[in-house]
Amino acid sequence: MESLTPNTEVRLMVSQCFQTLTTSTHDKDITAVLQTLNSYLDDGPASTTTSAQRDEFQRAHYTRTLHFLVSNVQADWLHSLRAAQNTELWDRLFLCGPPEQALLVLMEGIGALRPSVNLDHLITITEKFLQRGRLADLLWSHCLETAPSDSPQLRETLLGRIVALPDLTANRLRLKNKPLFLPQQYYRLLATEMLTALERTCLALKNGTDCSSIFVAQILGKVCIHGHGDVVLAVVAPQLSACTRSDMVWQRVCWKMLGNVPQRWMESVLTGLVQAVSGPDALGRIIGNLVLTNKKAQFVITHKLLLLQYKYKTQVLRIILGYLAADRERRPLLMQVLRSVSQAWANPSAVKHTPLEQQLYVSKALLLSVSLLSDSELQGLRSELLQCMLGGMQSHLDSNVVQIRRVGMVVGECLSTRMNINGTKLKFEYDHDEETRELLAVMTPVDSSDEPEPGPVKEVDSPQRTQNKSSPFKAEPQSPQNDPDSELDSDDELTPYDMSGDREMNQASPPCYLRDCLETLMSSEDSVRVELSLKVAESLVRKNVFATREISVQLTKVLLHMEDKYNITGFLSLRQATMVALTASDCVPVTQYLTTEFYSLNYSLRQRLDMLEVLALAAQELSKPLAERRDSPVCAADSTDLMTGDNPLHWRQVVDKRIQSKTKRRSKGSTQPSAKAAPNRFAPVAGHFFFPLLRNYDKPQMTFDLLGGDHLVLGRMIHTLGLFMHLAVNAPIAAQMGRALLDFVWAVRYHTDQVVRRGVLFAVCCVFLSMPSQNMLTDLSDQLFETRTWLADVAEGDPDADCRSLAVQSLVLLDKSLKKQLQDPQALGPES
Repeated sequence: MESLTPNTEVRLMVSQCFQTLTTSTHDKDITAVLQTLNSYLDDGPASTTTSAQRDEFQRAHYTRTLHFLVSNVQADWLHSLRAAQNTELWDRLFLCGPPEQALLVLMEGIGALRPSVNLDHLITITEKFLQRGRLADLLWSHCLETAPSDSPQLRETLLGRIVALPDLTANRLRLKNKPLFLPQQYYRLLATEMLTALERTCLALKNGTDCSSIFVAQILGKVCIHGHGDVVLAVVAPQLSACTRSDMVWQRVCWKMLGNVPQRWMESVLTGLVQAVSGPDALGRIIGNLVLTNKKAQFVITHKLLLLQYKYKTQVLRIILGYLAADRERRPLLMQVLRSVSQAWANPSAVKHTPLEQQLYVSKALLLSVSLLSDSELQGLRSELLQCMLGGMQSHLDSNVVQIRRVGMVVGECLSTRMNINGTKLKFEYDHDEETRELLAVMTPVDSSDEPEPGPVKEVDSPQRTQNKSSPFKAEPQSPQNDPDSELDSDDELTPYDMSGDREMNQASPPCYLRDCLETLMSSEDSVRVELSLKVAESLVRKNVFATREISVQLTKVLLHMEDKYNITGFLSLRQATMVALTASDCVPVTQYLTTEFYSLNYSLRQRLDMLEVLALAAQELSKPLAERRDSPVCAADSTDLMTGDNPLHWRQVVDKRIQSKTKRRSKGSTQPSAKAAPNRFAPVAGHFFFPLLRNYDKPQMTFDLLGGDHLVLGRMIHTLGLFMHLAVNAPIAAQMGRALLDFVWAVRYHTDQVVRRGVLFAVCCVFLSMPSQNMLTDLSDQLFETRTWLADVAEGDPDADCRSLAVQSLVLLDKSLKKQLQDPQALGPES
């Protein structure tokens, strides 16, 4: 019974204190009761309480006491205390007891109270709790426990209150939140307190005291899974990297802490850590061989961060792969990563169905892995790499996307150079852009610890180069000594004649008639005459429309089959401009010829693409008003017949200005001349451009299979049809064109090639943009719901970013058109 005496005394004393606080109205009694309760704290007067009594109070009665104080925070006896007494007696009970119990009671009280003075009082105590380092004391108290003494439910509640404190206070205080409770400041403070607890742990281990880092690891994992790991790790990672550089105890503590992170939070911790550390060496010192002992960490490092996610920078890839290559025990994982990455890079399905950004990311990982392997390790994987390289290059080069083909070329070059296959290296011709330069730079090893190479020193070592780099003024005095007569023959004082405006004299002259130009292009073998004829062909076509209509189809046929045999500068642009001028000048015959020949035999894919480009450019020219083409040769010739002078419009401007200055107006509006209406020359002939291209798309030929392997031509043709639809806006035939185009693209909306899917979505967007709203409701009412569902699926799940963007734009246009039509009751008929 004697062992129960302290427990009974403490329980009776606490009950008596509660009774006094509830019933008494004398200030002296209130002060004495609060002093008695404070005496049970750690730093209370030892003369009135024993250690056993203090332990019993903190174990069984401290939380109950704080709950009583919070529930009576509005009592009169509390408000009767002076400010100094309030801080010394009431606040001290929250700030000097067990920190985890005090924090839980404070957060519970903040959540229960309404905005008032009492809530502000608890907020102030919570601020003092954080400012006095009580979070570090809380973490350290749990580090001293080798085994958890509380229940899992209480541990989870405490973790939630610590990690979500900014959210809890923001929900209660809203716009009156304290700066210390804002996420940026609070999580920096939490990171500092975690480092303080770890530092105390290291000192205790050096003194022989057993400690545990489980609670700190749980705090770190909980913070990272809540999305605040970047703030915490930005403070923690540099300090851990510096402390583990030369202290093995710090390394062991870090390894143990990360090993104790719960599996469900391991991914978020490692993801934030690889972005926060400065390099692979720092990552190795902090996590050690965690990938060898923890399956979840191995999956995240070797698979998820390399193959399933692609949002990280190249530096993260360098850190991950450099970490695997830095230790002999981890190098087998690097070889395993190389196998998996090479297989993913060479997978034809992945090339078709994964975004371009992910393919670039995987390509960088592949090149980095190859660059980190030694020659002996690479020799063991040579056959697998060669097979993946050849298959992957074939898959990339077969793609219709230029960037994907370029990635295949760059990776193929780098792999062949690294593997050194029989001394042969692949070499491709491609345009260098930011992506290719970044891929090529990946093969260059980067080590921040290495000193920069002394490039200029190598040049100084050569005496001959030093003499060549010496000042030219030191060499001039030697010339008169070697050759005294050299100044007499010197031409340095002569001024060179300006020949920049000279032109080479040609014996041949450009043709003045279009038929002569045609004869030259058909039969002449003189490169000069052919070049001159090609350069003036467009101007001749536009000057004389009547002569053009006589030979338009014949000249188009010659230009379509013409090859650049003489390496003429700008051959493709000159040829295309002339064909566009022919199509715009004699629209119907040339368009019928091009659309018919598009499905004919014995044409290359390049020629078919040329036909589509010419039709598209001609349609754009016809859709523009003639006023925008004042600078063309035809308009210039007509204007010279009507007016004379260098500036024929000058007199009109002067007269208009005088009239405006002398005219009195009661209300002056805009002085800008109103835009004059002009007919759309493309609207009457839109059907000749559009419908013939839909005639034979489903009839494969020996050299042309539009729905088969010729994906690039199919995508370009659908894009061209969408452009025709857009240019035919407000035309009477627009509704018929829209229905036909939707029926055509509906069959290929799930095409595997992203170029075709882009064309389909562009065409659908043009239909919704150009087709009248009333026609959409009457003619497409059965398809609109299904089309909207398909567009929503594409906007959410298509791997190509352009396809997702076009799908969103199509949905916006569709909803806008339907909303506009449904809000107009006069436009709704019985059919809609």
